[in-house]
Amino acid sequence: MKIAYFDCFAGISGDMTLGALIAAGADPERLREQLSRLGVGGYRLEVDRKMAGYIEATDVRVILDEEHHHHRHLKDILEILHAAPLSRKVKETSERIFRRLAEAEGRVHGSSPEEVHFHEVGAVDAIVDIVGAALALEMLGWPKVIASPMPTFHGYAKGAHGTFPLPAPATAEILRDVPWRKLDIEGELVTPTGAAIIMEIASGFGPLPPMTVECIGYGAGKSAFGIPNALRIMIGEAHAAPAPSQSVSVIETNIDDLNPQFYETAMERLFAAGALDVFFSPIQMKKNRPGTLLSVICDPAKEEALAAIVLAETSTLGVRISRWERICLARHWEEISTEFGPIRIKIGERDGREITASPEYEDCRRAAMKHKAPVRQVYESAAALYRTRKTRTT
Repeated sequence: MKIAYFDCFAGISGDMTLGALIAAGADPERLREQLSRLGVGGYRLEVDRKMAGYIEATDVRVILDEEHHHHRHLKDILEILHAAPLSRKVKETSERIFRRLAEAEGRVHGSSPEEVHFHEVGAVDAIVDIVGAALALEMLGWPKVIASPMPTFHGYAKGAHGTFPLPAPATAEILRDVPWRKLDIEGELVTPTGAAIIMEIASGFGPLPPMTVECIGYGAGKSAFGIPNALRIMIGEAHAAPAPSQSVSVIETNIDDLNPQFYETAMERLFAAGALDVFFSPIQMKKNRPGTLLSVICDPAKEEALAAIVLAETSTLGVRISRWERICLARHWEEISTEFGPIRIKIGERDGREITASPEYEDCRRAAMKHKAPVRQVYESAAALYRTRKTRTT
């Protein structure tokens, strides 16, 4: 399986993404030809090399004619995409990126995605960056994308709506539930366009996966931050690494004389203290008494603290502790837009291959309460939508 690792050590923007993908092997001349099919004129795409600190990177610039600074609504952009003679996957990927931007802007400004009036995002250069990124990924064979955690940054920037804090409100909205790492640079390292692109194309966020790196591309940013301002993309073949085992402690005790009302508090405290799982099993104890087996699975480092909770919250006089090994699927989440709002899909993988995928129950429950719909309907709708999207992208 081909993997593209987006190493966002200095952030990510639309032009950095396009530059890195070109540096990693996408053909700029073919890219220009396919972008021309959008029917959006008034610009030229310049591809050059520049030094990003001490790293040579590909610098992509969209040079606009003065009379082509258009502001557009989501509907206008989607009409351009739908009319273009491009592949279905390129158009669907581009559309999802723009919808993600519109939904984030709508949440920030208190309006619907359709009412959002794109400014910088709706300009020709952003359309080129987003559709260009999808086209470049297609040229590279649609590799599976993994991204590094996002770098933290701070300060203020000016835009169409005035001065705003960094990360930009739309960027912060888009990158909910994404891991960050401490860098704390003053300046905009991650733009809304860059955030929307990586959130749409990445299947997960984390360290460099086991892979043989075959090519590396650097996309240059435009500002100087005192660090090499570049996005690095590494493309190669995934390793079928064996699933690692993990040591866990299992705390157990048999109980036959506890008020059943107290089990709820015990379970809540155990989960709050870091238990991986807590469950109760009916058992038959001495003198033929019906009883309950309380089982707690936890990290070995937490076994003493969790055992203390069991002793404090139940009537038992002692607990048993054993060490087990477990093998888990690698897990990550993808967010999809449904008629009930955004729902996260929990995905389990092994050796880079998807084994299981299911909607996150808490997301479905909140959406069902908000829309006064059965939770089963929300769950099944999200699962069906994910399966349809998965089929189209494979």
